Amino acid sequence: MRRRALLQSLAAGLTLPGHMSMAQPTLYLPPEEASHAATLMMWPASRRVYRDATFLRMVQDTIAEVANTIAAFEPVYLLAHPDLHSVIRPQVSAGVTLWDIPTEDLWARDAGPLMAFQGDDLVVSHIAFNGWGGKQVHAKDGQIAARVAQRMGLPRVASGVVGEAGGLDHDGHGTLIAHESSWIIANRNPGLSRAEIEARLLAAYGADRMIWAPGLAGEDITDYHIDSLARFTGPGRVLINLPDDPDPRDPFHRAASDTHDILAAVGLDLTVIPEPNRRRVRHADFVASYANYYACNGAIIAAQFGDPDTDAIAAETLARHYPGREVIMLNVDNLGEIGGGIHCATQQIPA
Repeated sequence: MRRRALLQSLAAGLTLPGHMSMAQPTLYLPPEEASHAATLMMWPASRRVYRDATFLRMVQDTIAEVANTIAAFEPVYLLAHPDLHSVIRPQVSAGVTLWDIPTEDLWARDAGPLMAFQGDDLVVSHIAFNGWGGKQVHAKDGQIAARVAQRMGLPRVASGVVGEAGGLDHDGHGTLIAHESSWIIANRNPGLSRAEIEARLLAAYGADRMIWAPGLAGEDITDYHIDSLARFTGPGRVLINLPDDPDPRDPFHRAASDTHDILAAVGLDLTVIPEPNRRRVRHADFVASYANYYACNGAIIAAQFGDPDTDAIAAETLARHYPGREVIMLNVDNLGEIGGGIHCATQQIPA
């Protein structure tokens, strides 16, 4: 408790220019597998992001499928420019509600609002989004959290950091894991030390323990988000996605091994799911992550990649870690081709 009080005192009084005041009362972000009121998703639309119109339609089809799958278990609010609603509506089920909030891309985990409780009140614990360090246009996506907060009538509580929620994972019981490469980097948080960033993230999540691994900067747009590698499935329990035969020349394999060893060394209970060996999409930049799943009410929505052996291992492992939930595996290769997955495309609203 003394450490948490120290973190709150560090946060007190800090401000973002022209923005909200930092949190003083304690925030609490429930684990993803806790009950949800709904799921937020975003409709990909920008031709500056998607130069190929045919591929954009394919990605939109995938987002519609993910939204419809989740909507069988809980409401989905899909954000899109109102001019696009007439096109989207026939593609989605009655459980998907369209909100008049313009978007550029689909990554609700990163651009969407992080929602936490302040006492009994739901608030937006605001992590500022700047297009992964200015790497992508985000005139609309940079305003998503503010516009959702306004629509829902929720206050925003500034975290004092720039980044993306996909860049860390939390167990809802006080522990965060993250790659330094996504946070302690000049394109997000210039001038802030690791200690300052850590204190602000702990305050934003209502946590008291941060476990850092180095990660890998400059090799992908996210600077190696941890949610495509390692995810909490319960207090102190982590699922991690690793290759059966790591290539020592591959920087991602080396970084993933480092993360595994660090998480093991601090006493977390690790379960390894092997990466697919015979996937449908073979190119090197494809993200083939079983860890990038989404836990919604009553179900786990995860990716399958066309390798019957590892797809089956992933399904069995997720069912074991989330007993009583239906495990649904989807072909979301279109998301993997642009560097993400189902978790990246969703953001929960806690109940």
